[in-house]
Amino acid sequence: MSKISKMFKGSSSGSSSSSKSRHRGQRTGPSSQEAIHRLRETEEMLTKKQEYLEKKIEQEIAIAKKNGMKNKRAALQALKRKKRYEQQLTQIDGTLSTIEFQREALENANTNTEVLKNMGFAAKAIKSVHQNMDLEKIDSLMQDITEQQEVAQEICDAISRPFGEVFDEDELLAELAELEQEELEESMKNMERLPRVPSSKLPSVQPSQRTKSKKRVDNDNDMQMLAAWATH
Repeated sequence: MSKISKMFKGSSSGSSSSSKSRHRGQRTGPSSQEAIHRLRETEEMLTKKQEYLEKKIEQEIAIAKKNGMKNKRAALQALKRKKRYEQQLTQIDGTLSTIEFQREALENANTNTEVLKNMGFAAKAIKSVHQNMDLEKIDSLMQDITEQQEVAQEICDAISRPFGEVFDEDELLAELAELEQEELEESMKNMERLPRVPSSKLPSVQPSQRTKSKKRVDNDNDMQMLAAWATH
């Protein structure tokens, strides 16, 4: 049998005995809060006793140093009292450790009791909430939600579908490529129609003749550009 089972068994037997004692008019045991309070008071008392003993030890050491070998008997008596105080101080240290362990155990027990009480309260609340829920209704509700989501998606698809004629994008790209090719060929033909620059060296002319020939060349160029523009 585990310690927890023994503890609950002991508490059940204790509760039955306490109920019997209540019927007999006897007083029940102290509460955990009362026990913790008393343990803390005991700790404070022992702590003060420790401080008192530490001061007494310091006093006895001072007496022993003061007398020394001059008054050997008084110095030895002071050291003996110091030893007794140190023994008492060691005993108090052990007692404080035991009391501290008991107090922490009671505090942890109170915490566990409160946690278990709240967990039981929460479990009852969850059970009460679940009693008002029907699993079949929940399944039906989830199915309805799924169906409505599907309907909403179909509506979105129908709204986003384009109206009118739908053209094949590949065919349009092919047609655009043909138009660009025709434009390129037409440009090449216009380039072939332009006059070529003579490769032979022109005769040197006088400044006046050069000016006239330059004007003539400019006029010829303007006529060529006008003819090229007209062909487009």
